[in-house]
This record gives sequence, C-alpha cells and structure tokens, in this order.
Amino acid sequence: MSEAVSLAPVDAATSGSGSTPDAPRPSRPRRDAVWFLSRFAVIGVWIALAVLFSALRPDTFMTSGSFKVIFGSQSALVFLTASLLCTIVVGEFVDMSGASNFGLSAVFVAVMNVNHGWNVWVASLVALALAAFVGFVNGWLVVKMGVNTIVVTLGMSTLLLGFALYLTNLMPVSGLAPDFQKIASQPVLGLPVSFFYGLALMLGFAYLLHFTPLGRNMRFVGENREVSRLAGVRVTRVRWGAFTTGGLLAGIGGVLSAAATGGFDPNVSQSYLLPIFAATFLGTAILQPGRFNPLGTLIAVYFLATGVLGLQLLGATAWVSNVFYGGVLVVAVTLSTLLNRKAH
Repeated sequence: MSEAVSLAPVDAATSGSGSTPDAPRPSRPRRDAVWFLSRFAVIGVWIALAVLFSALRPDTFMTSGSFKVIFGSQSALVFLTASLLCTIVVGEFVDMSGASNFGLSAVFVAVMNVNHGWNVWVASLVALALAAFVGFVNGWLVVKMGVNTIVVTLGMSTLLLGFALYLTNLMPVSGLAPDFQKIASQPVLGLPVSFFYGLALMLGFAYLLHFTPLGRNMRFVGENREVSRLAGVRVTRVRWGAFTTGGLLAGIGGVLSAAATGGFDPNVSQSYLLPIFAATFLGTAILQPGRFNPLGTLIAVYFLATGVLGLQLLGATAWVSNVFYGGVLVVAVTLSTLLNRKAH
C-alpha cells in the first residue's frame, strides 16, 4: 500500500533548506517608539515651538497676554472644526459652508438687535434655527438628492456670504449689550468662558464617538455606507443628521463670536476657511493616527494659534498666517493619507 500524502502546508520554521522564513518582525522597543511618535509627535513639536518662541521673545511670548491670545481667542475655530468633523466623520469630507453659516449667524444677531431692536436672545435663537436649517438643506441636497457635496456647500457658502453682506450693507455692525457679551467673554480662571464651552464641546464629541452607539454608527457609515446599510444602520438619517448638527454648531460659534466682540464684520468669516481644514486634518496626526478625532483637532487648533502668534511676534507680517496655515494643511493631508494607508 502506498503511503498517504499530507496536503497540509509545511511550516516555514520547520521545513528544510530552500524554504522562505517569515520576515522578521520589528522589535518591541521599535514598535513602541512608532506607536508613541504617531500619536504624540505633533504635541512634541508644539512644545518645541513654544520653547523656541519663548527663548527668542521672552518679553512678549512668555506673558499672560500671549497665553490668552492662544487659548482664549480660538473658540470660533473650535466650533467651526467641530462643525466640519460632524460631516467628515460620516464620510462627507468637504463641507465648505460652515464659515459662511457661522458668519451669517453672527451678523443676524448683531443686525437684528442693533439695527432693528429685536431682543438679543430672540435674535440668537432665530439665528441658531437658521443655521440648523442651512445644514438641513445641505443634507437634503447631498443625501436625498445626490448632488455633489463640493458643489452644494460651495454654492451655499457663496449664497450665505451674499446674504450677510446684504444684511450689513457691506459694513461691520457693533453695539450689542455688555450683558450679552458676558456669555462669551466672562473671565473664568483667567480665560473667557467661551474657551470652556469649546473644551466641553470637544470632550463631549469625543465621548459620543467612542462610547455611544450613535458615535459608532457615525464611524461605521464614514468607513463603508453600503456595509452599514446592510448591518441595519440608518445611513440616510445619520448623514442628514450630521449636516444639520454641523450647521447648528457653526451657528452657535457665530452667536458666541458676535457676543465676544459686541458685533461682527461679515468679511471676517471667510478668513476661517483655511484654518478649519488645516486644524481638522492636522488632528488626524494627533492621539488617533489616521482618524479624524475631536481631541486631536482641539490640540491642532492651539498648535496653529501658537505658531501664528510666535511668527508674528518675531516680526512676520499678516501674510504669514496664510503661509503657515496653507503649509500645515498640505503637511496634514499628507500625514493623514500616509497614516490611513498604514492603518489599512
């Protein structure tokens, strides 16, 4: 009788000559170093920048005023990046309308209260309702009608900017009551209360994404809509809700910005567009490599503020902010692409 021939694969470690051994795995210390750097390298660069600017301009950078500029004047950008994260997490990567929605909300409060005598709280509630409605319309056009996201949100951005300029007659509006301004500028532990609003928002957003079914569904939809639909996730509702919530967050940021400054200039809103994307994409290289995450984005906001302020204190003129934000955006998108590639 002939012997049975085994068809089981031969293990490379026990096979004879001519077999191909497994590729050596990186050592544990090397893996740990890669893990650490992929999550905290940007934070290290942020600290290094702060040390460098402190050494070069100790009389101006190492002051309470600089601290307040970095941490106390970025609440608008924090709310706008949170607005963008709502849609990015569910797979809609380019919502261009957030900055204009933010600006229209701020302008509406100022114009209705100062020029038309509306109660400031009523004007604020109406502004928030309008901002959420803008997000709702964006969601309807993109999710239900299937129109391209870039086309819808870019067109909406231009439309909203036009309305804001019309309401103000191309002029800044100011004169909101000091009591109303306190909702954003009231000092708490040396910083305006709006800083703590932004911190609470991002912490709550991070909790939602990591520890709630809704957050997991949002991530799931962003990764694969069809598989999510087959798994029973209400994909349309999740995507549409993300657009509406993003609009509302942009509106809240606009109302707080109007309160902090006592008014608003409609042209200012467009200056936020590049920083929004720079901070959001840079956040993918912080804490959770390759993934859009609220806490990484929050750190990125203050990283960018530190860099711009430090360069300005060194004598750079106003154009440096565009160069810095643009350069960071290119680097951040490249890092995000590479980290996503490694993750998959």
